[in-house]
Amino acid sequence: MSQLIPLEKALAFLLGDVQANPAVIEVPLPEALGCVLARSCTAAIDVPAFDNSAMDGYAVNTADLDKPGCTLPVSQTIAAGHPGTSLSRGTAARIFTGAPMPAGADAVVIQENTQAADGRVAVMVLPKPAENIRLKGHDVGKGELILEAGHRLRPQDLGLLASLGIAAVTIKKPLTVAIINTGDEVVAPGQPLKPGQLYDSNSFTLEGLLTGLGMQVIKKGIVEDSLASTQAALQAAAADADCIITTGGVSVGEEDHVRQAVEALGQLSLWKLAIKPGKPFSYGRIDGKPFFGLPGNPVAVFVTFAMLVRPYLLGTQGAAADKVPYVSVRAGFDIAAAGSRLEFLRVRLVADGEGGQVLDAFGNQGSSLMTSLAWADGLAEIPQGKTVSKGEWLKFIPFSGIL
Repeated sequence: MSQLIPLEKALAFLLGDVQANPAVIEVPLPEALGCVLARSCTAAIDVPAFDNSAMDGYAVNTADLDKPGCTLPVSQTIAAGHPGTSLSRGTAARIFTGAPMPAGADAVVIQENTQAADGRVAVMVLPKPAENIRLKGHDVGKGELILEAGHRLRPQDLGLLASLGIAAVTIKKPLTVAIINTGDEVVAPGQPLKPGQLYDSNSFTLEGLLTGLGMQVIKKGIVEDSLASTQAALQAAAADADCIITTGGVSVGEEDHVRQAVEALGQLSLWKLAIKPGKPFSYGRIDGKPFFGLPGNPVAVFVTFAMLVRPYLLGTQGAAADKVPYVSVRAGFDIAAAGSRLEFLRVRLVADGEGGQVLDAFGNQGSSLMTSLAWADGLAEIPQGKTVSKGEWLKFIPFSGIL
C-alpha cells in the first residue's frame, strides 16, 4: 500500500465498499434538514387549494369591461384568508394578494391600473381572462410526485413539504460518526496554550460538515500520542458509533500511531493518495465499522472529507453522490511548475473586468492555513503534471455544492 493511489481509484473503491444503512426513522420536518428521504412524497392536496389573486387590485369579469377607463361599482372587499361572495355582474371586488377569487370573476386588475373614487373603480388597462390569478393546483397538483426517495433535503424542500401540510417525513436514519483528534500538541479552544501547542480546529470543521449532512456527531476528544491510547480510543469509538473519523497520526512519523492501531484492531484498505493536500489519507474497518484516517493539516481534512468521505457517507444513506459538482471557469492566475500530484487550490470567483468571472487563487496554498479556506468560495482542480496559464479553463468546485 506504499504506492500513491489516484483519487478516482480511491473514490471508486470507497463507493464500492459502501454498506447501505437500512434503518429508517420518522422525524419532524425541522429535524430533517440535510437528511435523505427514505420514502417518496406525493401531494395529498392541491397547492394552491383554490384560485387566488396574485396581486392587490380588483377582481372583475372581463365581459363587463368594454373599453379602457370604464367604471364599475365596488361591491365587496376580499382579504387573504376570508372568502368573499359571488361577484355580481357589472361590479368589481376589491381584492388583496392571496385572497380567494370570488365566483363569477375571471381576472384581477392590478391597482396600479385603476383609479378608485366614491365607491367605484375605473379600469384604465383592460385585463385578459385569467390575468393575475393563481389557479388551483398551479404549483402542485393533488397526487403529484414531489420528492423521490434518495433525495437529500434542502431548506427549500422543507418549505415545499410544509406547503403540502406535511409535518413529518421518513428519512434514512442518520449515521452516528465519532470524531477523534490525535496529537500531544493539540489543545481544546478555551484552554491556555503551552509552548509547542496549538488549538484544535479539525473537530469543529468536521462537526460542521457532518451536521450539514444530517449526521449525528460524537466528539471523542483529543487522544495522546501513544499506541495504547490510540487503540483504546478507536475501540471505544467503534462500540459507540457507526463510523469513525480521526485527524492526524496517519503519516509515517514515530508518533503517528493511527495506522498501526487500525491494523491491529481491523484492516486498512487504502493508504496514501496522489493528491495535494491530503496525501496521508487512510480507510479501513474496525469491528466492521468504516474508519477514515484524515491528515492532521486543516485544509487536508476539508479536502479529503469533501472528495472522499462525503460521497461515502451519502452513499450509506442511499443518496446519489458519487461525484462532487463542478463548473468550468477560466484561471486568473499562472502556475509555472507542474505538480507531481492532483492538486486542489483554494480559489474565489472575481470579476474579470469584461462582464465575466475568473478564478483568483489564495496567495499561500499551504495545507495548514485555515485562512485560505475561510477566504475561498471553492476549490480549483489542477491535474497532475499540468502548468496553468491565465485564461485556461479549470474545474471549479464551489463550496456551495459540497457543504
